Amino acid sequence: MLTNQELTAKVKEISLTYFKQSFDHEAKWNQRLRTTGGRFFPKDLHLDFNPKMAELKDFEGVILHELTHYHLYRSKRGYKHRDADFKRLLSQVGGLRYAPSVIDKKIKYYYSCKIAANFILDKEKLIQKSIAVENVEGN
Repeated sequence: MLTNQELTAKVKEISLTYFKQSFDHEAKWNQRLRTTGGRFFPKDLHLDFNPKMAELKDFEGVILHELTHYHLYRSKRGYKHRDADFKRLLSQVGGLRYAPSVIDKKIKYYYSCKIAANFILDKEKLIQKSIAVENVEGN
């Protein structure tokens, strides 16, 4: 994974290539980001990125998304997701509208019913299945 300095250099390069404008602030990794690709901070103009996005082929699209916020804010135009300026510029540079999913969707636990020999994948189904099995056994 890139260091924060290397990430900042990459963001600067992408900014010049796609926006023909410089990126004059800091880009850094933020481990606390879970489902979002990145964040733009208008207060000090830095960008945070989810380190899980770094290995994805679409990471450049995430950078373009955050740079769109950055450049529109600096030019005093609509920089929020709902603004037409944002949607237009994001489309022009080919940035991602939404971050790719990085949530690991593996099933962590399997439950089994000894009587019916069924595997149940979550607690809610386990509870419902247990009640159903008890009712069948009671008859």
